[in-house]
Parts: sequence; C-alpha cells; structure tokens
Amino acid sequence: MYKYDLVVVGTGVAGSTAAYSCREEGMIVAVIDKMPFGGTCALRGCDPKKVLVGAAELMDRIERMKGLGIQEGSKISWEDLMAFKRTFVDGVPKRNEEAYEKADIDMYHGTAVMTSKNQIQVNNHNLTFDRLLIAAGARPQLLHFTGEEHLLISDDFLELEHLPKKLVFVGGGFISFEFAHIAALAGAEVHILQRSDKPLKNFDEELVKLLVRRSEEMGIKVHLNAAPFLIEKKEDHYLVYADQDGESILIECDRAVHGGGRVPDIYDMDLEKGNVEYDRHGIRVNEYLQSISNHRVYAAGDAAATRGLPLTPVAGKESAVVAENIWLGNGRKVHYGVMPSIVFTQPKLAIIGLTEERAARKGYDVSVNRINTKNWYTYKRTNEPYAMVKTVVNNKTGKLLGVHILGSNADELINYFALIMKFDLPYDEVSDMIFAYPTSASDLKHLLK
Repeated sequence: MYKYDLVVVGTGVAGSTAAYSCREEGMIVAVIDKMPFGGTCALRGCDPKKVLVGAAELMDRIERMKGLGIQEGSKISWEDLMAFKRTFVDGVPKRNEEAYEKADIDMYHGTAVMTSKNQIQVNNHNLTFDRLLIAAGARPQLLHFTGEEHLLISDDFLELEHLPKKLVFVGGGFISFEFAHIAALAGAEVHILQRSDKPLKNFDEELVKLLVRRSEEMGIKVHLNAAPFLIEKKEDHYLVYADQDGESILIECDRAVHGGGRVPDIYDMDLEKGNVEYDRHGIRVNEYLQSISNHRVYAAGDAAATRGLPLTPVAGKESAVVAENIWLGNGRKVHYGVMPSIVFTQPKLAIIGLTEERAARKGYDVSVNRINTKNWYTYKRTNEPYAMVKTVVNNKTGKLLGVHILGSNADELINYFALIMKFDLPYDEVSDMIFAYPTSASDLKHLLK
C-alpha cells in the first residue's frame, strides 16, 4: 500500500498542471496514465494534427494561386509528412517521465480503478490518497451500429504510414472535417457521413454551409442525413452502408474513420466503488471542481462535467484552479470568460461566444452583422473563394455577444476578438489603434463598426 497526498489520473495538461503545482507545495504526488505520458493534445491531438494541417494549408494555397504566379508541381508526400510529424511527438513521453522524475513525482503506467472512497488500484499497486484528481481526458464514443469495430479512430489516422486512396469519415464534427481536408489535399478521395442535416453543430450555421460548399468544391463528398448502420470488411477494403433520407446507400472504401464525437474516458475506473457520481458529460463537480459525492475527488478537463469547452487551454485553467483548491482549501472558482474555438479546415472556421440562434434562445435582442470579406485585400491577395465575418451584437448594450469567422486567418483574428470581449475594450479605442498593415489586425476597425 502506497500513501499519497494527491494522485492524478491523466498526464495531459488537465493533470500535469495540478501535479507539478501541488508537488511544489510539498505534497507527495503520483500520476497514473494508461497511455504514453503526455496527454492527447501533445501526442494524439492538437499538436500532431496541426503539423499535418500546415502541409494541407500550403497545398490549398498553392492550388488557389495556380495561374496567378504559381505553376504546377507540388504535392504532399504522406510518408515524409508523417516522418516530420513524428519529430514533434516521439520524444514527448520520455521528456514527461524525466520531468516527473526530476520533480520527485511517482509514476504508474496502467488503468486506474477505484476500490474505495480513498483508494485506487493500478496494476498490482494499491494507492491510498488524501486527494484524487481525475483528468483522464476523452475517447471516441460508441456509435452502436454493426461493424463499428472496423473504424479507425483519430489516434490511428495520425499514425497512418500510408494514406488510403479512399476514406470515409463517420460523423460531421471537427475531427472529420479537419482530417477530411488533410486527406483530400494529400490526394485521397474523401466522404463524410453526417446523420443529420447540420454538421459542426456548435458553429454558425451559415458559415458551416459555406465551409461544406468549399469542401465539396475541393472534392470532398459530404453526405447529409446519412446515418451509417453497417460496416463490412471485404478482403482489403470495406463496405460502409448508411440510411440517407430513407434510402440505403453504399460506399466502398479503403478505410473508414470514427469522427462521431467523444465522451469522457472514465468508464473503466469503477467510479461507483469510489462513490463518484458522473453523467455523460463527465464527473459531476461543484463550483470548485470537487466531486459532489466524494469530497476527496476533483476533476478537470474533458473528464469533468463543467461548462468549459473541451479545449486544451480550458483544461489547463481548470487544473490550476484544482491545485489551489487542494492545497489552500476550496475558495477559487474557474472564470471561463470567452473561449474561442477553431476548426482547422481550409479555410478555417472560428467561433467565440454565442451564435445568433443561441443568443435568441437566451432572450437577447440582437443585431447580426454579416461582412463578406472575400474581396478585401487580406483575402483577395491569396485568391480565397470564401471569407466572412459575422458579429452578434447585444442591442441593449452595443456589446459583442459572439463572433464567427470563415477564412484562412480565422485562427489568429478570433484571438483579437477574444481580447476585446475578455477585457471589454472600448471599440472606438481599438479602432483608433495603429496596427501593422497589411495584417489581419488592421482589419479590426472595419469589422467593429
């Protein structure tokens, strides 16, 4: 039996932030992970994905500029790209283990299973804890149709040694769209199956429709109202069957990929034995991120049922709050503020705050400004076919409630709006600011009118 002041399940930012903070305060800390140390973002998500996105972005820009100074000739070498990607992730687990060892934090590899309110088991080790932080992240949800075991998950896609010639992505969320754009720009034939008529449901519907149109122009076939019900393996290929508007459709492909949403990765932890309540959103916690049913337990990141979006910066912020509440006593709450989110497609799609529909449901009287920026210099110089900015404004206060951007610079531009909304910056002062020109920031004065 090993006794710890704090045991942390998960070694992504939701776990590591608190682990290091509490160790610095003199607490005896252990970390547990059933996967290589480092978490989803660094190893199986944001970081490696963005490496592939960078190549896809370059190919898209070359394609748009052909005949405008750029000639034929470039293409993605998938094998070389994956080798480059591995330079970013291969050393991560070792560096994490070395850092934990240097901090004198004990490490356990394996699945964490609760055996009582203050005990947890990993392999043959029984750990007693004063506090437990569950920061286990998320995993692909079950889709409940025959043959779903044949689906690759996002982890697998990011490890493909060779790009299949024909791919089907099941689900119309950000994972499917991002990977579909990467694969299509690398030369694959790509299909997306979305069971409803609205993919990317958390984003502005009008801009999503433009993104779908652009996806189809790039050769990606987006099948709406198409619910998969069977996948069959036939020798070296797969048959994907779906019900589309009451009719059965069949797509033959080399591989099919799960892009149908994720759930907290907590269902193998025997949480009932630890008296830890949870629902489909994660561990049920109070305002201090403490379990409502077991005061020894806290949760952060994708494993916690909070209003925080499933984003790496949010997970880190929650973990920092948990750390302070553990060693200082409950007193700090998470102030989420604005949380920008981005789909790294070509073009990119970004959101912060409320959509027009959500603002109306909340009872706001709003004005929606649609600004087609396609012919603005910022976008025309790279021949972008679609670019738009939408702002949702509270008529009572004149303040921004939401901003939605479609364009190659959406990932950077949305952060300027995040600063404006977070610190309630006066729009006239922002407009009076002299920004470097020509840049995305120099467009702000025209977008805030």
